[in-house]
Amino acid sequence: MAVFDSFDPWDPAFVADPYPAYAELRARGRVLYYEPSDQWLVPHHADVSALLRDRRLGRTYVHRFTHEEFGRTPPPPEHEPFHTLNDHGMLDLEPPDHTRIRRLVSKAFTPRTVERLKPYVRSLADELVGDLVAAGGGDLLTDVAEPLPVAVIAEMLGIPESDRAPLRPWSADICGMYELNPSEETAARAVRASLEFSEYLRTLIAARRKTPGGDLVSALIAAHDEDDRLTEQEMVSTCALLLNAGHEATVNTTVNGWWALFRDPAQLAALRADHSLVPTAVEELMRYDTPLQLFERWVLDEIEIDGTTIPRGAEVAMLFGSANHDPAVFTAPDRLDLARRDNPHISFSAGIHYCIGAPLARIELAASMTALLEHAPTLRPTAEPERTPNFVIRGLKGLAVEV
Repeated sequence: MAVFDSFDPWDPAFVADPYPAYAELRARGRVLYYEPSDQWLVPHHADVSALLRDRRLGRTYVHRFTHEEFGRTPPPPEHEPFHTLNDHGMLDLEPPDHTRIRRLVSKAFTPRTVERLKPYVRSLADELVGDLVAAGGGDLLTDVAEPLPVAVIAEMLGIPESDRAPLRPWSADICGMYELNPSEETAARAVRASLEFSEYLRTLIAARRKTPGGDLVSALIAAHDEDDRLTEQEMVSTCALLLNAGHEATVNTTVNGWWALFRDPAQLAALRADHSLVPTAVEELMRYDTPLQLFERWVLDEIEIDGTTIPRGAEVAMLFGSANHDPAVFTAPDRLDLARRDNPHISFSAGIHYCIGAPLARIELAASMTALLEHAPTLRPTAEPERTPNFVIRGLKGLAVEV
């Protein structure tokens, strides 16, 4: 068993900067068992990339095994509302259910559809940044980073503006369950949010059944009535997943990214001098301070990594943040390089669970960055931000700025 000197997901010092600890893990080996979370850690880019595509691993196991057969304890009954909502979304399904739902949802994320959203996204980014500038500053998180992607995905789903206030809090409470060994308090918040979110979505779906529109919820209903056979729960879970995943990474990349830029004046100056760097800057900021640090898979059939056998029933934790700083793949990985061209980061995952909204996220990130560069060229922080205490989903509690 490996001895872990600095890898401690519950240590605020580690959460503040996990990247030196990842270098230690990579030096120790290709796979390491971590007893506190009962997981096998995979820190190298090549292994993470390969395992994301390996069908011997899965996001769930219940399509093949009972909990008992898999050697796992069923979730506590009081957590059931969270698992009902979470486990019927395509992120936590495997084929054929995953294939069926993803095929349907992908129709809303075709290149042409996403491209048509560009003017709306840019207009909204300009408006949000304009308000920030008019106020002389504010919180980049709550004034720009959050409202932009939340509004975009809510618009796609046809959620009225008056109903959008709870979306981000619901998402934050649900996503707390993705952290390692979540507390009972975290679970209770996730259960409550799951119940409230599900009730809202069921009401929205019922309204769209009566009066269809041009939104994605109406499209899901229409497909359900034809041949794709989505259950009501699958529709609810799919909408919740799209709302949660449709903004979490974008929000955190925005604030993580700008905080990284503020701490690297030379790179920020280069970006301000040359806005054509925006596309590569977006990719580099997603790599440099990865918004999703870890992604889990269940071992459905025994695998071997570098001579170590990982048995069926084990859980593998693929360390995206470590993979994105692997010197075997990235030149000077700990240096922020906004002009980096060779950048095969895995912040959007890979394989069948590759982020379906990646093209839209890139448009949103580019739009907000461009708007800030154009309308707030003197933007600067007014205080050092406080990190959220989470390890898996990496972000800031806020980012105070002034113009």
